[in-house]
Order: sequence, then C-alpha cells, then structure tokens
Amino acid sequence: MQSSTAKRRLLPQPLVSLVLVAVWLILNQSIEPGPILVALLLGWFLPWATQTFWLFPVKIRNWWLLVRYAFTVLWDITLSNIVIVPLLLGPTKKLQPAFFELPLDIDNPIAITVLANTVTLTPGTVSADIALDRSCLLIHGLHVPDIDAAIAHIKQRYEQPLREIF
Repeated sequence: MQSSTAKRRLLPQPLVSLVLVAVWLILNQSIEPGPILVALLLGWFLPWATQTFWLFPVKIRNWWLLVRYAFTVLWDITLSNIVIVPLLLGPTKKLQPAFFELPLDIDNPIAITVLANTVTLTPGTVSADIALDRSCLLIHGLHVPDIDAAIAHIKQRYEQPLREIF
C-alpha cells in the first residue's frame, strides 16, 4: 500500500503527464533526446507541482470510447466549419442566434468541463455559463433554428459518451 501511495505522490496524474509529454513533443515536432527529456520533465513536474489543486482526479472508465469521442469532436469541428462559413459570409438576416439551457444528466466535474469545452470548440456554439448546482449549461448558438433539436444533438452526440467515459 505504501508503494502505491509513494508512486501516487511522485506521479499524481499519470494521464495528465502522458498528455503533457505528447503535446510537448507534437508542438516541438521532434523526437530527439533534448525535447524528449524536456517533455518528460514537464510531464512529471507540472502535475506534481499542481497536485494540491486537483480536486477531482481524472479517471477514464472507457478508453476506446474516449478515442472515438475525440475523433467525433474533430469530425464535428470540421463539418461545423464548413456549415458556418457560408452563414458568416451570407446575409446576417438569415441567422437565428439563440441562448438556450442544456439540462445536464452528468455530474462528474471533469465530464462537465469536457462537454463545455467541446461545445465551445465546435464553431457556431459557445458555453456561456454553468448553473451553480451544475444542473445545466447556458449555450449560445450562432444559428439555432430548432432549440430542442440542438439540445437533443448535444446530449446524444457528446453528453451520452462522456457519461460512459467518466
């Protein structure tokens, strides 16, 4: 048990460490010894130095679904760009902007954060606020002809997988 606790103190967030190493190497576009060493140091040091701030540890229950979710989000970002550009370049009278509340069925703070960021990353939508009791997200959409359809889409496409991932 002490061994596990000691490992946890030395590497408090292994997933975050792995992501930091990968991002550093991608940004440097190099797998030479220098950038690898810096990536490993940052991957260890940043989670270690900030471990007191992590109120909710990241626990992934379904890795395969997380990978699929990431590809879904990348695909949706691409499609949204294709749909939004003509709307932005066309007459603004055709736009139907709207604020709407998305009732949340998830309560995991990490999952809610990922959902809010997913909405914001998708062109044409932004997460504007979250209820204090975490019961709903306030979302603004640039063009929302049917609010109920938008809510159903976000819940089915993003919230449901996040409930299974986290």
